[in-house]
Amino acid sequence: MDYSAARGLPGWRPRDPLFPLWWLAALRGLRRGELAGLRWVDLSLETAELAVVQQLVHVGGELVPFPPKSAAGRRTVALDPQTVRLLRRHERDRRAEKACRGEAWDDTAHVFTRRGGSPVAPDYLTYRFHRLVERSGLPPVRLHDLRHGAVTMALAAHVDLPVLQGQVGHASIVLTADTYTSVLPELHHRAARATARLVLSAARRTARKVRRGRCGWMTQV
Repeated sequence: MDYSAARGLPGWRPRDPLFPLWWLAALRGLRRGELAGLRWVDLSLETAELAVVQQLVHVGGELVPFPPKSAAGRRTVALDPQTVRLLRRHERDRRAEKACRGEAWDDTAHVFTRRGGSPVAPDYLTYRFHRLVERSGLPPVRLHDLRHGAVTMALAAHVDLPVLQGQVGHASIVLTADTYTSVLPELHHRAARATARLVLSAARRTARKVRRGRCGWMTQV
């Protein structure tokens, strides 16, 4: 599962048709049910945004749409240019597949589908990702770990906690802070350096004022 070529090579195409789904999970931190439930009507490539308004859940052997996990889960997620390019290509590929299959295509209007157009089940995504990891020879990584990785990378990129909370749909910013800042030592080192800079800057200003005061006293004498 080496997708290093995705760094902008114009002619590159992923062999896995679900690659844009893994990409969204890894960069934007969507849950597997949210990815399975994403429809084209929820996606605006013109404004580079997607709306999380539903998730797919297995109920009685059938896939049923449900609201997001919480009220905060209903959200708008911003997309970067590379993600937009991947989704545009994915859209073209799905249209070509639909035209090829004709009436055999199950037009559910979902962004990510099985062969034939039926929506993907969250459990299938977990199974599929597990198989890809096994084939790649990578250490064991769960699909949900991509969500954790997306949050951690955003924190490392200095994304503010309230923005990050909205991106991943946490009901409380405390959950975002408690769950993730403790696993990224760099954040604590950055906070220590920022605090030291603030203290040293204030000390320098104080020292300059003291020196100016002394010089003024000497001039008066």
